[in-house]
Amino acid sequence: MMQGLPPEHAAMRQFVVADGELCVGGVPLSRLTTRVGRTPFFAYDRALVTRRIAELRAALPKSVEIHYAMKANPMPAVVDHIAPRVDGLDVASAGELATALDSGADPCHISFAGPGKRDAELEQAVAAGILVNIESFREVDALAAISGRTGWPARVAVRVNPDFELKSSGMKMGGGPKQFGIDAEQVPKLLEMIASARLAFEGFHLFAGSQNLSAEAICEAQNRSFDLAVRLARHAPSPVVFLNLGGGFGIPYFPGEAHLDIAPIGRNLETIAQRAGDALPGARIVIELGRYIVGEAGIYVCRIVDRKISRGLPYLVTDGGLHHHLAASGNFGQVIRKNYPVAVGNRMSDADREVASVVGPLCTPLDVLADRMSLARAEPGDLIVVFQSGAYGATASPQRFLGHPSALEVLV
Repeated sequence: MMQGLPPEHAAMRQFVVADGELCVGGVPLSRLTTRVGRTPFFAYDRALVTRRIAELRAALPKSVEIHYAMKANPMPAVVDHIAPRVDGLDVASAGELATALDSGADPCHISFAGPGKRDAELEQAVAAGILVNIESFREVDALAAISGRTGWPARVAVRVNPDFELKSSGMKMGGGPKQFGIDAEQVPKLLEMIASARLAFEGFHLFAGSQNLSAEAICEAQNRSFDLAVRLARHAPSPVVFLNLGGGFGIPYFPGEAHLDIAPIGRNLETIAQRAGDALPGARIVIELGRYIVGEAGIYVCRIVDRKISRGLPYLVTDGGLHHHLAASGNFGQVIRKNYPVAVGNRMSDADREVASVVGPLCTPLDVLADRMSLARAEPGDLIVVFQSGAYGATASPQRFLGHPSALEVLV
């Protein structure tokens, strides 16, 4: 890169381009759009999801289990595709639990996390026989009452809020005061309660942070999480058989970011697995991933409905926007808005380019999908593509805002 030029997005080479059009699942974008019936829509490439899981299998030790965190993308067809290819599913609500069970996933390998589980949800979880990650002292009492009333055993793990953070993390889920899990220093007391309540204790869940592109930081967090779990296991009412070390594997969204190198992480997990053989014999080591499995396999597609020039800057006005893809608009946690990788999907090979902004139809200046990006020169009818849209898209967005139609979703 020449000095003085702004950083560029990481290359989006996961999708094939044929005759100038982006292809998803081997289908050219314009044909896929006709097949779907209307824009906007999210399209997920099943072959890319399968390939990502295979890459993980090749890089990680065979003894380490891969679980899919459904909150990243709970579309039933996506879950149905992933479930038989991974070792377990992690859900964050009773709604996601229903989807997980419908997929045919073994309840023995489904876990339930979340800081605000309602009693009715806990009862559904116990009835299903899944593992509940306890995140408060109240949940111990609630599960004990459910198990006592029904006679069904309540399988539990303790979600620990560690006394450290995942460095370089896009979103910190542990360390300091957090709504997630039990502070590490309070876990021994909680374990005493679990023993007194005669709940079926299985292990620990530690999730320090997410969206991390530093292999070194992820390895450090895994090592510290493992060490913490070993210390806490001394207070456990029974041997640890389940240890979820979280995930945090990121994908590149913004200019200057690079793809994560998972090879060092695999080597580090091999060392952890060997140590676990002595320190936590019989424990299943689990890595929980959502975004990393599905994020790069999805695109968001919307159609340009108008082209206008405002004081020299072209605006491409589309039928999609922040109501479908809140994250791409910058309103899902960005402090300073940055562009996702965006392209004109039916003009991928066009040499005629311009700097333009892509906006949606909403009556708010926040409805921006691309701010002053270099794009192929586009006209009404052309198709805008937002890459890296397989995770935290449709279900993480205010789709009813201003009454516009919701986005469709397809697995190709």
